[in-house]
Amino acid sequence: MLARVKKNDTVVVLAGKDRGKQGLVITVSPKDDSVLVKDVCVVSRHTKPKKQGQKGGIVKEERPIPLAKVMPICPSCKKPCRTRVKMLDTEKKVRICSRCEEAF
Repeated sequence: MLARVKKNDTVVVLAGKDRGKQGLVITVSPKDDSVLVKDVCVVSRHTKPKKQGQKGGIVKEERPIPLAKVMPICPSCKKPCRTRVKMLDTEKKVRICSRCEEAF
């Protein structure tokens, strides 16, 4: 099965506190059905120093978003789109935009 969202795709968030934000996919976790998007769902985490000389403080980091709450953006038409899978003549599967029928 071909994934709907892959690493380095540009996605838009559909729901939640970051609704409407766009970002680049850092990692996709199919086991958890979640995706990590750059500069989206950023939380502050308070850390204590664990080793001698290490500093503690407030660290900002991205948290995973459920895969159902993001939609990929087509690189050709620049709009959020649903993806379909098409078989090429070379027996290779590609994702295509359901709006403009372009492969990405």
